[in-house]
Amino acid sequence: MAVRKVKATTPGRRQMSVSTFEEVTTNKPLKSLVKSKKRSSGRNSQGRITVRHRGGGAKSHYRQIDFDRTKNLNIEGRVATIEYDPNRNAYIMLVFYKNGDKRYHIAPDKIKVDDRILTAPQTKIKTGNRLHVENIPVGFSIYNIELTPGKGGQIVRSAGASAKLISLESKMAQVQLPSGEVRLVHKHAFATIGSVSNAEFSNIKIGKAGRNRHKGKRPQVRGKVMNPCDHPHGGGEGSNPIGLKHPKTPWGLPALGVKTRKRKKTNMYRLRDRKGRNLIKS
Repeated sequence: MAVRKVKATTPGRRQMSVSTFEEVTTNKPLKSLVKSKKRSSGRNSQGRITVRHRGGGAKSHYRQIDFDRTKNLNIEGRVATIEYDPNRNAYIMLVFYKNGDKRYHIAPDKIKVDDRILTAPQTKIKTGNRLHVENIPVGFSIYNIELTPGKGGQIVRSAGASAKLISLESKMAQVQLPSGEVRLVHKHAFATIGSVSNAEFSNIKIGKAGRNRHKGKRPQVRGKVMNPCDHPHGGGEGSNPIGLKHPKTPWGLPALGVKTRKRKKTNMYRLRDRKGRNLIKS
């Protein structure tokens, strides 16, 4: 993928860049794998806003992605098209299997139309193939990794992301995630060889507010420019600091830097955090 800077015809377009979509081979999805997507605009069943800054945006349909791929176990598939998906930043690929089944999967980098892929517990180490973690050589890049065997890929699915298999010596495999965290993964969990497509996505500059509105994102207003009745940071004459020891949410709860991970549930599978600190006591 390449990123193209647009001509600076207006101040909003001066810094804007867009994707060239060189890898995309068609602009029409397969109708049988598309369904309508209802948008709530951040409102719950009572009509109250429970998630702020959402609403509007371009209408889009949901592509049904198969993150598991085990329903076509040991059946070879052919990559028919590589497509843009409005619901994620990675590209997707339409695969025709020899048994007549058709599925959407997350496309790996450098995959091309007519390439063959296979899902099996043990198969050839090739970009796009999906197999058990225990049968992947140490040092290879993988993505769309299962955390619970049989549940389907849950992590490493965003554009340009890839994890690295670093050890198979213990009962569970050790995988280094894109954040730098080292995590234990079951050896019978499936993972796909390669890295996720659309790696240049992080280099795209939005350029103007309208592009975020097309995504369904509404404007955000800083708390310090509100009134005291609307936000704990609000009030004062002119431009003032927030006047608090720590920043707070509009409802008075701690914000910015507060740890929210439920550590009792997840720390048992983490060997090293993203800052390189060992979490296993020797």
